[in-house]
Amino acid sequence: MIGAGACLHRLLKLHLATLSAITINFLLPAVCFVNIYQSNLSGRLVGQTLLFLMLFNVLLILVSMLFAKANRFDSQLSATFKNSFVLSNSGNYGLPVSELVFVANPAGTAIQVIVSIFQNLLTFTYGVYNSISAQSSGKDLIQKMMRLPVIYALIFAIILRWTDTKVPDFIWQPIENASKAFSAIALITLGAQVAYLKITHISKPVVWAAIGRLVISPCIALLIIVLLGLSGTVAQALFIASSFPTSRNSALLALEHDNYPDIASQAVLLTTIFSSVTVATVIYLSKIFF
Repeated sequence: MIGAGACLHRLLKLHLATLSAITINFLLPAVCFVNIYQSNLSGRLVGQTLLFLMLFNVLLILVSMLFAKANRFDSQLSATFKNSFVLSNSGNYGLPVSELVFVANPAGTAIQVIVSIFQNLLTFTYGVYNSISAQSSGKDLIQKMMRLPVIYALIFAIILRWTDTKVPDFIWQPIENASKAFSAIALITLGAQVAYLKITHISKPVVWAAIGRLVISPCIALLIIVLLGLSGTVAQALFIASSFPTSRNSALLALEHDNYPDIASQAVLLTTIFSSVTVATVIYLSKIFF
């Protein structure tokens, strides 16, 4: 599907802004609502997921800072490197993958929805400030978050699930149909986004960012999962979520603040290409370990 998206964009010149807007503002909230509403996530499981995410991302940020300092990157390159290292594509890439892996287990996809929302929070806080965000005030960041429909989809789904309220069929059917369209549209959009990206020279920051995102990140996740004693679906979902490639948002932030945007774009492309191997490996290992 990613390849199809790239070919379609080269042939038809797809409007990426429209595709992205539909995916983020319509299809993603539908996926979030359906998977949270249908899942049997307990308060304990949600708590375990959030605890993992906090520990995991703190360690990932610290490791990325050490790498940046050890390589003596300047402040702008360091900002782009750390975002490429920490921010993952848990939406357009992660959710379709999770839907395929956990096709018969909504809880697995529901956990990925939580991861995706957490990643959005991380992007609009750590990611923005890390990209020299003097131009954005705290109020601006809150407003950006409050404009995300997926937040409200999550809240409504949780309320309806906990109160055991049945959604009328004439409302449920369109939402469910929209959620089924998410995987295809998201992967086509991802393919279109990387259709014209080129890597003419692979620099050291790009290599380290790719290793960090695709190799070091799952290793850190595995360590935390073992330390927390997690198992089953939650362990599988979190381990798989840790292996996704660099978020396109890191490239957008680098472009917006002129922080080596070429490095950021190359990191997105390189990690997306190699993730076809590394993510498949992590999925296989998750079945063995958990």
